[in-house]
Amino acid sequence: MNKRHLLLIVALLGLLGLLLLIGRPAAQPDRPAPAASTAPSNAAPQIASLAKINGQAPARRSLDIQRWTTAEGARVLFVAAHELPMFDLRLTFAAGSSQDGGTPGLGMLTNAMLNEGVAGQDATAIAAGFEGLGAAFGNGAYRDMAVASLRSLSAAEQREPALALFAQVVGAPTFPDDALARVKNQVLAGLEMQKQNPGKLASIALFHQLYGQHPYAQPSDGTPASIPAIDRAQLAAFHARAYAAGNAVIALVGDLSRAEAEAIAAQVSAALPKGPALVPPPAPQAPAAASQHVEYPSQQTHLLLAQLGIDRKSPDYAALYVGNQILGGGGFGTRLMEEVREKRGLTYGIYSGFTPMQVAGPFLINVQTRAELSQATLELVRQLVRDFIAQGPSEEELKQAKRELAGSFPLSTASNADIVGQLAAIGFYDLPTTQLEDFMNQVQQLTVAQVREAMARHLNADAFVVVTSGPTVAQQPLPPPVERPAAQPAGVPEH
Repeated sequence: MNKRHLLLIVALLGLLGLLLLIGRPAAQPDRPAPAASTAPSNAAPQIASLAKINGQAPARRSLDIQRWTTAEGARVLFVAAHELPMFDLRLTFAAGSSQDGGTPGLGMLTNAMLNEGVAGQDATAIAAGFEGLGAAFGNGAYRDMAVASLRSLSAAEQREPALALFAQVVGAPTFPDDALARVKNQVLAGLEMQKQNPGKLASIALFHQLYGQHPYAQPSDGTPASIPAIDRAQLAAFHARAYAAGNAVIALVGDLSRAEAEAIAAQVSAALPKGPALVPPPAPQAPAAASQHVEYPSQQTHLLLAQLGIDRKSPDYAALYVGNQILGGGGFGTRLMEEVREKRGLTYGIYSGFTPMQVAGPFLINVQTRAELSQATLELVRQLVRDFIAQGPSEEELKQAKRELAGSFPLSTASNADIVGQLAAIGFYDLPTTQLEDFMNQVQQLTVAQVREAMARHLNADAFVVVTSGPTVAQQPLPPPVERPAAQPAGVPEH
């Protein structure tokens, strides 16, 4: 054996000894030996953090919401959050499609064009300006509202130029003609694609049936007839009226002092056009029950059932929210999902929901099923709603819904983006500063009778406006329900 081999053997023996030493428990002469366990060997291990919860809902983040109005009339809501060196700013205007008048799509186009040009800068330069500062701009338009948002670092060297650019984009857009032509082409291409989407076709028809001549009846994206005719002068006039400071809510969350927040709100408010808040749309009139079919060549039929629901300030909001969570808004385990999917296999999913708005928004049930079972599925859904209105939830269903809402509620304020969204809604719908806590307190105090009575006040199973979209085929009866659904195959489904 040569010297090299001898050294190798010595090294290997040393490594083996080290591994054996590591594998042995460390000697702890000052610690007493553990007592023999009296628990059975098959007892489930306890997780200390879960044991401490003891079935209680997780703690909710307490928000110190500060509220004021700028000199120009913009309403401001602010929460200081110093955990991260950044801030979120969201402007919300009553500038959605309900303010379009006789020009569907005007509000949407105005919002889409905000960051397409300002004095001396086109869309590319604006995007580069935000990106170079590590800031993000966002915008969007809906039926009630239009929004513009900014996320930026809170240090002055990033915050100040980002705010200056944001104020210019929101307060003084130039609506260049070449950009307008490009955006209109994009919108028209999207409207053309909607013709291949039976669910979207059904939704457009539904809102016309539900709202008639009301402003909510018009699609937010406009129509193929209205979009081409909209010009720069119309956008500028809509902006001057609907993006006025008196029509704005400024929500602000982040690593800012009160003085810094006031300065930001004042800067943004002063950059906006001067003017008052716009008048909300009128209250809609409930339509008579009706049915409409949109013919579409497919294997499935989309079923939409709707009736007028509530506005956002309704005193029944909490009771209806909880009632709908049990009926069809909470995913798996709801009445509709259990009866329509789990027991009969008629759909992948069925959902219901109230959409409270400035005035009565829709209550909507949405399901997609096999075309030959569409009518029978429709009647089943009607009956399930009828039964729920008459009987209400069970005590156990209500208890479970309260527990789930208490458990998920902290997620509504888990991030700055979540908080700024809550503040924007509170300001836009003129809700109390204590709205979040008030809602949870109301939920926890609800009784079965209160939920049942609220659902009965606002829903009627025989008053639905129904729109179906799919093929016209011979109808078949429903399959019988099963109490325990058959096990689904574990493999990857084929499409």
